[in-house]
Amino acid sequence: MDRTDVSWQGYWPAAPTPFTPDGALDEAALTELMELYAGHRVDGVLVNGSTGEWFSQTPAERRRVAEVAVAAAAGRFPVVVGVSAYTAAEAGELARHAAGIGADGVLSTVPPYVHPAPAEVLEFYRAVSSATDLPFMVYNWPRGVAVDLDDHPDLLQRLADLPQVVAVKDSTGDWPAMADTVERLTHQVRVFGSFLSRRGLAILLGLGGDGNIDGGGVGAPFAVPYYRAVADGDAAAATHWVDRYRALSGRLIRPDYSGVFATPIPQLKAVMSILGQPGGPCGRRCCR
Repeated sequence: MDRTDVSWQGYWPAAPTPFTPDGALDEAALTELMELYAGHRVDGVLVNGSTGEWFSQTPAERRRVAEVAVAAAAGRFPVVVGVSAYTAAEAGELARHAAGIGADGVLSTVPPYVHPAPAEVLEFYRAVSSATDLPFMVYNWPRGVAVDLDDHPDLLQRLADLPQVVAVKDSTGDWPAMADTVERLTHQVRVFGSFLSRRGLAILLGLGGDGNIDGGGVGAPFAVPYYRAVADGDAAAATHWVDRYRALSGRLIRPDYSGVFATPIPQLKAVMSILGQPGGPCGRRCCR
């Protein structure tokens, strides 16, 4: 597989997982959230990623989140399921479940906490990506796992060469390194990065790149038309929309992906609540 085997591009929310005030999974709110995304005409959705609080869910809950999201999307947009875990075996089990329910792909970071070396990273991704025939997205998330794959260009190339890998979600805080990754890999795999800015627009129109996977989706009214304008090669319209997006996001998220007012997930859910969106209570389950 390579980038031509999927049509993944544009603006994707990384969906939060709504919980009820007592901490239970709120399936009705999750279904409503997928409807909201469909109404925004997003290009895809990631569930059970970092914003989805996979780390605070039981394995059964993670499976149920994936099932509800795939059923609610009903083929209107791709759904990629996050399978990040502390072991390759657990991540592989979640990937096989995602394949069985009709997900469009799976995504994983390296195992959190353990700080794997490059050779270990390669073997982890080799095992998890080969657990199914689904297209696979490598997730570079140094803020969460303390390993920045952009520090190892040769490793990223070897990951891109794995048979099922079709995309990289590059959420490094090192913007020049992300641009280097685009230049090196975008001919081979889809690259989702930090492109919702004027300099991001320059990269998209110059070097390439495919989209953003953005926490929560509150910026969808601006980011969706931005990517439509990028696809049309309309730099003036894209600049208009990205400036509006930045006017919102710049007040909430710093360049290193930390939140301005709180940690990103409760901050996001608070904003969604203000907007009347189904994010659930803003307190993270893991902090209760």
